[in-house]
Amino acid sequence: MNIIGPDELHFGVDDVAAGEQFLADYGLLPKGQGRFEALDGTAVVVRPADDAALPRKTLQTANMLRKTVYGVANSEALRAIGDELARDREVKRLPDGSLECVDDMGFVLGFKVSQRRPLGLPAERVNAPGDLNRPVNAPAAASSGATPQPTPRTLSHVVYFVPDAARAEAFYVQRLGFRVVDRFIGMGPFLRPAGTIDHHTLFMIETPPQMQGCEHFTFHMGGPSEVLAAGWNMASKGYQSYWGPGRHRFGSNWFWYFNSPFGCHIEYDADMDLHDDSWVPREVPAETDMSQIFLFDWRTKWAPGGPPPKAD
Repeated sequence: MNIIGPDELHFGVDDVAAGEQFLADYGLLPKGQGRFEALDGTAVVVRPADDAALPRKTLQTANMLRKTVYGVANSEALRAIGDELARDREVKRLPDGSLECVDDMGFVLGFKVSQRRPLGLPAERVNAPGDLNRPVNAPAAASSGATPQPTPRTLSHVVYFVPDAARAEAFYVQRLGFRVVDRFIGMGPFLRPAGTIDHHTLFMIETPPQMQGCEHFTFHMGGPSEVLAAGWNMASKGYQSYWGPGRHRFGSNWFWYFNSPFGCHIEYDADMDLHDDSWVPREVPAETDMSQIFLFDWRTKWAPGGPPPKAD
């Protein structure tokens, strides 16, 4: 099944204004009607919790994620997914041509032919002794002025709390063609669909049933400097840092997580590993040192006393 990855996440919230302000501050581009896009068109959609446009709430928890929409390569892939899932569950065809169903854990899924826009943007370039790949006389950082808010490039992945990780994994692997890339023993798998070589687009963590829902979601940035700049801007606006900045082991991606008004965390990430079908999954215990290579905390100032006060 040629599934590319998550194209949209739909949330039902009590305070739409706070959700929209948060997504704008995060760096996504407002497109109207609660839709906020990355540069390639992947998006988060935020609506009132009782909005009839949202699928009904299927989880009896505080989860605010109402639907994960996966983009697929073409209409043939969409038809194949519909035929496969219709064997044992209701699959709705919506007016826009997309499909909607519920997975084995109760999460609502959507599938549509992806409308992602191709990106022709350079990645962050780094000079190092022995490998100089940034042009001469091309500073990587601006020498003055405010650091602009970087715009997220594409929706990277979503993480679920699930009561039965083995059963959840079986659904995505056996029914939708996802592959296990790595695994935390006793916690859950990192999964990627056939249409991408990103380390993962879905990670699942086994938890008690009352915790079931979205743990976090994230967008890819252009490099670690963009992760730090975007996170710095968020912290400067008063949003609470949850974890990071740092770098993961599995996936190797740089990260910075924040609390969000969506009942879950949101992450910036960059420089994720890529894997093809020849990759042999790693399995390690779910310990702190296995989830991060290093971690450092955001601080409001770097020198004792800070800068001198400004004259009135």
